[in-house]
Amino acid sequence: SMPSEMLMKIFSYLDAVSLLSVGCVNKYFYHLTNDNGIWLKIYSSCFQPKRTIWKMKSEETETVSLGCAALHDRKPGYWKKEYICKQIAAVKTRVMRLVKSVDPYTGLPCKNKEAMKACGLSWIIVLKDKDGKEHVMEKANLSFNNMSVTIRWYSTSWPCLDILSTLKLFGVTPLLPDHSRAPSKNGPRRCSLIAEYHLANLTESSVAVGADKLVQLFSLNPGLLVGLWKEKNEIAFVMVSLHYHQLLERSTLGSATVQYALPPNKPVLDDVDPEYGLHGYDLHLDIHGGSCAYLCGTFRSLFCRKGDIENGYLRLTVVSLKDNTKHFPLIGTVGLSWETDVFKGSVKNCYVMDVTLLDEIGKPFWCFSAPVYMELSSKASSLYDYMGHFYTTDYADSEGKVCVELVWLEETMEYFIVNLVLYVSTKKVNNWYGTNY
Repeated sequence: SMPSEMLMKIFSYLDAVSLLSVGCVNKYFYHLTNDNGIWLKIYSSCFQPKRTIWKMKSEETETVSLGCAALHDRKPGYWKKEYICKQIAAVKTRVMRLVKSVDPYTGLPCKNKEAMKACGLSWIIVLKDKDGKEHVMEKANLSFNNMSVTIRWYSTSWPCLDILSTLKLFGVTPLLPDHSRAPSKNGPRRCSLIAEYHLANLTESSVAVGADKLVQLFSLNPGLLVGLWKEKNEIAFVMVSLHYHQLLERSTLGSATVQYALPPNKPVLDDVDPEYGLHGYDLHLDIHGGSCAYLCGTFRSLFCRKGDIENGYLRLTVVSLKDNTKHFPLIGTVGLSWETDVFKGSVKNCYVMDVTLLDEIGKPFWCFSAPVYMELSSKASSLYDYMGHFYTTDYADSEGKVCVELVWLEETMEYFIVNLVLYVSTKKVNNWYGTNY
């Protein structure tokens, strides 16, 4: 019942974030908060206009009159839209400036952590049950690695696993970042869909990674790990590992319903000779347990001859069984750490594998971060230099496969990687170079 003039006077004292929030109350408030006069005042206080649209009284700082063209010739909400677009553009400029610097070692941006902070980036998961009800999990713990970020959610109020159908992973950024205060989850935000996972029949449809006395782990591509309590078969925690390559784009440029699509690669002229095969590739491999690193390795000048192409894959041999000079150990007791509000533990023989494969010009060609596990091999060791059990680790997605063979040395109590081979999909290569292998 309050007159609109009085409401407008009240709204004129609000900042941009509060004004956007008030506009969500009802349609009447929405139309009032679209007023060009209020938004032009906010816009003018932040951005210097290209031309003067107000006149100043002598020796006074208050605005006397606003240009008619700036107000009356514009549709309601014009200056609101202009302000929001300018703010988003300013944030993107800051972020692009930070990620422009590339680490020559990994081929990835150097200042990922600073860029995420600049745009106020965070992540949430949305669990949807079979009745369509959504459960939003906001609170998350982050740990940053050389090539990836690990995000963990744990809570005492997870919905029952039996009623869940999907899990969606979103990147969330405040619409108008304010670096003077922490972003509010009730303020205006943008959501970018990163991945969607199907949780129906999780224990049958996903890969069982491992277990300890309290939890058992199940993995879903890309990079999702779900921990279930052994006794109750209910969710204990959720962990996602995201590779830095295209992380900001996927977390900010998609919509709430459609994932961000990576632009196609523009191959360099005379980039590769199909008769010769792939050449000049560099691999950066990290193996860690979330917070503890077991390996950081670099392998340069990898190549694949045309004769090594079979069954739709190109083979890149990184470490060979025959060349023991290139075999190397994993440092520490390998295991994947987890924690909840009350309990914590570590699942042995599980870890997160971060892979960055750079093409011959140093551009990220195939990148992923995923939880994997070591499985005891049934084959006997044919290596005279090692006396111990053999283990294998296999990873596969739509772009390729990674096969690792390890041997456990009882004397030194450590794992040695004795065989490491990458298989890259010919479809991936053909799309990248526009060739036909």
